[in-house]
Amino acid sequence: MKLSSYLNPKCIYFDLEGNTKEEIIIQMIEKTAKNDKQFSKSMEVIKEAVLERESEVSTAVGSGILIPHARVDGYDNILLSIGILKEPIECEMADLRSKDMVKIFFMITAETLKNKVMLKIMSSITKIALKDKPLLDKLINAKSSQEVFELLSNIDVKTNTKITADDVMDPTIKPAKPSDTLDEIARRLITEQKPGFPVVGEDNKFLGEMTEKELISYGMPDYTSVMSNLDFFTIGEPFEEYLKNEKTTTISELYRKETINVDRNTPIMEICLLMVNKGYTRIYVVEDGKYYGTILRSHIIKKVLHI
Repeated sequence: MKLSSYLNPKCIYFDLEGNTKEEIIIQMIEKTAKNDKQFSKSMEVIKEAVLERESEVSTAVGSGILIPHARVDGYDNILLSIGILKEPIECEMADLRSKDMVKIFFMITAETLKNKVMLKIMSSITKIALKDKPLLDKLINAKSSQEVFELLSNIDVKTNTKITADDVMDPTIKPAKPSDTLDEIARRLITEQKPGFPVVGEDNKFLGEMTEKELISYGMPDYTSVMSNLDFFTIGEPFEEYLKNEKTTTISELYRKETINVDRNTPIMEICLLMVNKGYTRIYVVEDGKYYGTILRSHIIKKVLHI
């Protein structure tokens, strides 16, 4: 189906004004209630659900897009409504460590069990944000509902396929480079609160990963890994080798080459089995040697179980 199939042209709003995302969301909900009878019947429940979901984790995905959404008991429909702001407003991103100037809201409401369709719609919108700036610019600058509707008529939503790695991966995690120093990686691990990063070379070629383990291991003598009693390490500066070289030593010889990778079409259940039965906490999405994204356990929870 096309993305426009879930869109009521009457639920496309222009020149919205507000100081917070909550103000914009409430405006959109109240306007949509006037234009969609089924939505109107569940308006208060929808408002509570959308605002509660947004308060848990921001749905700003970058490039000026926010995707507020909720699954609602008893609401037997899937509706996409769009709000284009007169002036962008600043919103926190999902990681709560960066912000984005949001210009367009894609609000999705669906019945509780429609999580797969909702995820597919969200995935299609996120791809616009990350990969199709010309289309995004046209949407933001559109002057009529018909223009927006026609632009989205070209976007496929593959609801008849299984949820795959392509739907749940995070393509926004910035990869590390072999030329990055220990200090640069340590700073990123702290500020971005990630356990590790994919490492890529030229043309986005996937090389491996650099994690907290490799960083800590660098400062330890090789033989300590096979010793059971390290009490004699009481003299001298801990991690002296690391502290001497953190700003000059690169990760080119340190990053881990062996990783768990899947392609973009790998079914979600296969990914979950790797995480649950094999204990993997992160999986990289790689095709033809190129890096596309990272899947963490938290992505499964956020995008599938608690969408």
